[in-house]
Amino acid sequence: FVCVQDVGSEGPAGQWDDLRSRLCGRMSFGTAGLRAPMGAGFSRINDLTVIQSTQGLFSYLSRYFADFSSRGVVVGFDTRGQEESGCSSQRLARLTAAVILSRDVPVHLFSTFVPTPYVPYAVKKLGAAAGVMITASHNPKEDNGYKVYWCNGAQISSPHDKEVLQSIEEQLEPWSASCWDEELVESCSLRTDPLTQINSCYMDELTSLCFHRDLNSSCPLKFIHSSFHGVGHVFVQQAFQTFGFAPPIPVPEQKDPDPNFSSVRCPNPEEGESVLELSLLLAEREDARIVLATDPDADRLAVAEKSDGCGWKVFTGNELAALLGWWMFFNWKENHPDPADTQRVYMLATTVSSKILQAFARIEGFHFEETLPGFKWIGNRMHELSKTGNTVIFAFEESIGFLCGSMVSEKDGVSSAAVVAEMAAYLHNKNLSLNQQLHNIYQTYGYHVSKTSYVICNDPPTIQKIFGRIRNFDGEGSYPKTCGGVRIVHVRDVTTGYDSSQADLRSVLPVSRNSQMITFALQNGVVATLRTSGTEPKIKYYTEFCATPGKRSADSDRLVTVDLMFSQVF
Repeated sequence: FVCVQDVGSEGPAGQWDDLRSRLCGRMSFGTAGLRAPMGAGFSRINDLTVIQSTQGLFSYLSRYFADFSSRGVVVGFDTRGQEESGCSSQRLARLTAAVILSRDVPVHLFSTFVPTPYVPYAVKKLGAAAGVMITASHNPKEDNGYKVYWCNGAQISSPHDKEVLQSIEEQLEPWSASCWDEELVESCSLRTDPLTQINSCYMDELTSLCFHRDLNSSCPLKFIHSSFHGVGHVFVQQAFQTFGFAPPIPVPEQKDPDPNFSSVRCPNPEEGESVLELSLLLAEREDARIVLATDPDADRLAVAEKSDGCGWKVFTGNELAALLGWWMFFNWKENHPDPADTQRVYMLATTVSSKILQAFARIEGFHFEETLPGFKWIGNRMHELSKTGNTVIFAFEESIGFLCGSMVSEKDGVSSAAVVAEMAAYLHNKNLSLNQQLHNIYQTYGYHVSKTSYVICNDPPTIQKIFGRIRNFDGEGSYPKTCGGVRIVHVRDVTTGYDSSQADLRSVLPVSRNSQMITFALQNGVVATLRTSGTEPKIKYYTEFCATPGKRSADSDRLVTVDLMFSQVF
């Protein structure tokens, strides 16, 4: 049995535990689709589980769409792979396509790796029924994933995700030998390659986010770009040229695909300066002031700026969102001077992200909404708002996921990189740095001090115990009442649907029973959330203190009380 070869050299008990984890469960849709380590077993990403997932998706789509046989499916992939097993994103994408082609339905399969946002963009542009992106984004090299997009270009959410999982359970036996034949994509006339068309359309449409092209072409700033061994290099270069910039200087050790991510300890630019070392060293040599880093599938963006006399400022996702939110509304207002137009403008953020956009909205008069964590919620809300004539001009999640405009219904590191470059060029022309403008924003809209971190936990029962302790902190069904001596005024538990701030005690956000998330509002103005990651074995926590406009209140000491409580919980 193939799993026995993979269980390692532990004793018999360890081998049985590994076998159980591989064979006694199946993957489920998290905040970013199906995601797991590559390897043998039903709870892993491999040829069989991808074939099964595609058969289930196909069956559901064929029932849902009367015209499915003409609309087809878009399939893309990143650069991940395991040399020892031969399992790669490209192979899994070709098997995905083979399953669909074996049932005489067209597939738009990209011929090479592409950024994740290209798949949802292609779904809408080509009128496809759905899209599949084989990627694990910024996860460790051992992982891969299966991300599904609906016909509206947003990741699938309830009820579609549950229906697809049920359909997968009903389609576990591979339909035919054709499902295993990745060469079918070379011989079947129903397979098309959308790369040239989609890339051209994307870059053309990207000009809608470019507001100062003449200024860009004469910009003296130098930009460094790292693609973290992933897909981003070529596409970010093209995006810069679309905006009128010279291409950014690539980090040579990281610009080419490498599934081992050899030059970084982890392929997640969100980790900050410790994983941006090569980028910052190159920036020093080239006298460049701005470093941009896209994650391996180019849907996230990290930014660092050289500070005069004091090293580098690596912006958090919340700080970048403050800058990008300001920039997008500033330019939107320049082109829409009629105040009445503001009534149809929205910005969106996940509930664990900074409330800075809410502060913008209060003063500027546009609309702001929160969603559950995960860009699938943002993407689907964008679609709903567009149906009523409203426009989302910016959306973000604190984990460096940004969407400027509404070209796609997914976070997009490629377009965001070009937008940040133009913003930096504009501010440089005004003798301002990004960091200086960030403080200008805080002075106008109120300082927002946040802290985000996580702990690794690979043991689901331990996670259950942690959250169980919180829900029964002072006895059964009783949440904590104080935090570091500060009174907790409200508790929201999205897992159970409880919200003490509501008259009916029911959460306004949708109940999410498959994940853990509890939020505390403290009397001193701090808001803190503890939740499980939807993509990795992490327990994350998020804290923020929001000062009123006009008050400089970088009172990070208030956040220490939250650390005290979480240390008790852990």
